[in-house]
Formats: sequence, structure tokens, C-alpha cells
Amino acid sequence: MIMLEIRDLHVSYGGIRALKGISLEVNKGEIVTIIGANGAGKSTLLNTISGFLKPAKGEILYNGGKIAKRPDLIVKSGICQIPEGRLVFANLTVLDNLILGAYLRKDQKEVNEDIEQVFNLFPRLKEREKQLAGTLSGGEQQMLAMGRALMTRGELVLMDEPSLGLAPLLVETVFEIIKQFRVLGKTILLVEQNAFKALSIADRAYVLEQGKIVKSGTASAIAGDPGIRAAYLGSKSIRKAAVS
Repeated sequence: MIMLEIRDLHVSYGGIRALKGISLEVNKGEIVTIIGANGAGKSTLLNTISGFLKPAKGEILYNGGKIAKRPDLIVKSGICQIPEGRLVFANLTVLDNLILGAYLRKDQKEVNEDIEQVFNLFPRLKEREKQLAGTLSGGEQQMLAMGRALMTRGELVLMDEPSLGLAPLLVETVFEIIKQFRVLGKTILLVEQNAFKALSIADRAYVLEQGKIVKSGTASAIAGDPGIRAAYLGSKSIRKAAVS
């Protein structure tokens, strides 16, 4: 079942044509990754789906219908975004950040249950629930941003560079959590510069260059493409892929 469908999407801002006719699909239960260089349009795509940018042309369909136009209504419909750079509320506690993730919900009993679920998934956040978010480490802030997304109860999770700036050990932790999101019933559209890690957990992938999709297919096929490996995975990752 197609959960998200994008048809011929064009987006411009500041006189720049950032997306030039993007079309893609995300099926329910999938992890789909978008890889590409800086400036390719990856974050622009996610921000357009979330309603922060308006397309000049094209359609975005969610569960068969046109997506809402306002970001709050898009969240309410079941789409949430974990933004690049985490963007936690630094002057609020961990618990208050999680509560804000559920600001559109009225089911207080279930909100409390979901907070406990987040703390079970991220025990470190439970230890720091009364601590100001701005005093957390980068890895802890990423956990908080992911936990806050879970609090929306969104079905489709847009993840923008979740491993950015994290130490290698924490990168492994973040990708294990992404896999856990799928176990929890989430569908994931993942933008990630660590292409090797993204392709290792994804079902399918799209390659974005200068605002256009230049290649798509299963994650394993994209990872095995010599041109993609040379451009995005690097020699170290090529050796790893050959061994695995």
C-alpha cells in the first residue's frame, strides 16, 4: 500500500530551483532513504512534505489524498519530522519536550503511556527527564528529538540527517533505534549523508542530484552500483560492502 506519493514536485526559493520534478513513492512499513550530496535538495524535499515550503508545481499525496497545507494539520494527519540539528527546546526539560510532541493530542492517558514507552526505548532520557534539553549531549538530544516524534503518534516519520555530528558509537545506536521505529509500526523516509549506513537498513533508495532523482531501486542494488559507490560510499565503505 502506497502511503506517500510525490508527483512531479517542483520547489523554488530565493531564486533557486531546488527541486526539479521529483516523483517518488513510500509504501506502508518501508524504510526508504534519499541519498545525495550537500545542496542536492534532500532537506528541501522533507520540508516541503512537512508544509514548511510550498511547491511551485506538483502533488503530494498521503494515504491516497492530497496532503494538508498547514504544518500543524500535516502533523495531525500522521506525518512528523525529526529535523536536521535536532532542534530541541533548549530551555525546557526533557519531559516538557516530550509533552510538546503531543501538543495536538487530547488523549492524556495515552500520552502518559507513550511517555513511558519513550523512556523504555531511551532509558537515558528517563534518567534526565527533569534536565534542561540544552544541557544534553548531542546524542541525547537526538534521542529526545526521536522520542518527541514518537509522541505525535505519526505513522510516517521524516528523518533529516539523524546521525549528523555524532560519534561513531552513537551513530550505531541511532540506526538501531531507526530499525526499532519500524518494529513500532512506523514508515520512514530517511535523509542521511552516511549513505552506507542508510542503505544498510533501508528497503529502497532514491539518489538525488541537483534537484532531480537520477537513480532509484532497492537499497542493495543502489549500494552495489559502482557509480553510486564511488560517488557516495567511498573506498572504505566499498571494502566493507565487498566483505559483507
